[in-house]
Amino acid sequence: MPTKAYLLTVSMLTGLFLLSACTPRIELTMPNEPITINLNVKIDHEIRIKVDKEIDDLFDEDSGLF
Repeated sequence: MPTKAYLLTVSMLTGLFLLSACTPRIELTMPNEPITINLNVKIDHEIRIKVDKEIDDLFDEDSGLF
């Protein structure tokens, strides 16, 4: 019949073995190809100004507004 110390040792070794199987593993690797950021952006703006004849006369150089 196994002794108490022997059973305690075996159970501790079994517990350590089971706990060591659950250790997390973190692995950092470099990607095989470079990281590319593709920005397909088209900025297009258009400003349309329609000036009535009366407003055009207000902004005339002789009007003295500016």
